[in-house]
Amino acid sequence: MSSTRPLKNVPDRKLPLLDVLAWLEADGMLTAERVALLRGLAERGSYDDQHPLSVIGKRGWQNARPPHAPLTVESLTVWLAQKVQLPYFRIDPLKLDMRRITGVISQGYASRFKVLPVEVTMDEIVVATAEPYEREWEREINQIQNKKIRRVFSNPDDINRYLVEFYSISRSVIGAESQNLGSAATGIQNFEQLIELSRAGKLDVNDQHVVSIVDWLLQYAFDQRASDIHIEPRREAGLIRFRIDGVLHQVYQFPSAVLAPVTSRIKILARMDISEKRRPQDGRIKTRNPNGQEVELRISSMPTAFGEKLVMRIFDPTVLLRSFRELGISEPDEKFWQAMIDNPHGIILVTGPTGSGKTTTLYTTLKQLAQPDVNVCTVEDPIEMVDPALNQMQVQPNIDLTFANGVRTLLRQDPDIIMIGEIRDAETAEMAVQASLTGHLVLSTLHTNDAPSSISRLLDLGVPPYLLQSTLLAVIAQRLVRTLCPQCKKEAELGDQEWDSLVAPWKAQNPKRVFNAIGCLECRNTGYKGRIGLYEMLGFTPAIKKLITADFDMDALRQEAMRTGMKPLRLRGAQKVAEGVTTMEEVLRVVPPPTTHY
Repeated sequence: MSSTRPLKNVPDRKLPLLDVLAWLEADGMLTAERVALLRGLAERGSYDDQHPLSVIGKRGWQNARPPHAPLTVESLTVWLAQKVQLPYFRIDPLKLDMRRITGVISQGYASRFKVLPVEVTMDEIVVATAEPYEREWEREINQIQNKKIRRVFSNPDDINRYLVEFYSISRSVIGAESQNLGSAATGIQNFEQLIELSRAGKLDVNDQHVVSIVDWLLQYAFDQRASDIHIEPRREAGLIRFRIDGVLHQVYQFPSAVLAPVTSRIKILARMDISEKRRPQDGRIKTRNPNGQEVELRISSMPTAFGEKLVMRIFDPTVLLRSFRELGISEPDEKFWQAMIDNPHGIILVTGPTGSGKTTTLYTTLKQLAQPDVNVCTVEDPIEMVDPALNQMQVQPNIDLTFANGVRTLLRQDPDIIMIGEIRDAETAEMAVQASLTGHLVLSTLHTNDAPSSISRLLDLGVPPYLLQSTLLAVIAQRLVRTLCPQCKKEAELGDQEWDSLVAPWKAQNPKRVFNAIGCLECRNTGYKGRIGLYEMLGFTPAIKKLITADFDMDALRQEAMRTGMKPLRLRGAQKVAEGVTTMEEVLRVVPPPTTHY
């Protein structure tokens, strides 16, 4: 690799494209023909206003050296950081204190030199730059702040983007705090009203600060792949947290004066009563993500000691487009599940705790079943995801529209398939059984730890054993585990004792490969990126049905289920570990400990 001159020996100037091209050619990363092409354009001044790395990265070229990886702006940034002898820094918005870093220098000054403070301590300021030879700003910031300045090298596109984003949201927060604004009313929209961010309603100009904060919050959550947004009031400030891959991350702190109007703005968009702060409420918002796809958000409010707490559940628009294999269901299990849902009548249950992916499994199934010649009806509380192929009804207890009454109504709607959001009580369980006995396929959810426990739960609700024998088709218990980041996972040895602790007391084949979660910039040093399902599938064979009696023996049913092919959740997790999909630690964190009765 060719060398560069030490920074202290280089005049204060911008990084020329010609220099970068020469280094890439000397390192064998670009061919002479491509260098000549860009050199000619650079000499004519075609790229005077663009950073050299952006110019090269947007060409879509591959490295001329094996393994011929793409020359993206990010990979070029890592390479150039080594060349100019500066630490590389990946800007991760979730790890930055936006309010603090935007107070170091003004937006105008930061934009002039294309620099972005990324960390501020008692005696040091870390500043990201993509111009290694510009030093004027460093001397001036040092004089103003009287702190040591440490420079790091970052992606020029990220610096440009976050310069605008960070300073804009900081300005909005400060503006809203100074004026202590409330939200402007946007009128009442119907259930399917599409909220266009920044365009909802005729807002007074003074309210634009709050509008900007809410717009940024939603778009930011979409960018970060968040499944939930938590807005939590505290004594001195309000916390904003995102749940990403099942783990909460703190994102921002709002002053208390800003949190209330932000909460009111969201409640207005969700058609909730902003004057009522003493009781919980539910609402929903429909908007678009940065890719232009429609996204639904379910909003829940809860009164706390310091104000209203909001949680916004974000429903991924691609969920309904996923196949069973993409959800994590293996090929044999997919065939089993397909055979179950092809039945004309009976009950199929999906069990697991909140956040285990039950809704995704059910909607993926319903999407497949909802053909033009089939009438699919649902009764839900709340309607999780609106789909035009389904006839969906919302439970409303205040007018006595319960799950049980909803199923009674659906039975008069000539349905082929009925989905009940949850079997919570004896009346709903009885109606589910009656619906299946009258020739309908019924899908629903239960909250149990595993598949066999669903039988005990239904018996506890008062469903007679003989009715369960004649109606139950299958039960799926499921969990979601984080998947290893493909960029940084590392193969590791797993001792026999560790492996036994995962799959005991069942015997399992030794894993082919086991990987550890290492952590890198792509996965925010967690070692994981994305999630996949673990599925425990119980089919009701004649032998298992005979075990469902008034003196039901759970141990005997579990033993028979295992004999007929049911694989417990922990064993499913062990298979994913052996396939290099996740880690033993993640499976043990998510999956309940095995019962001694297996």
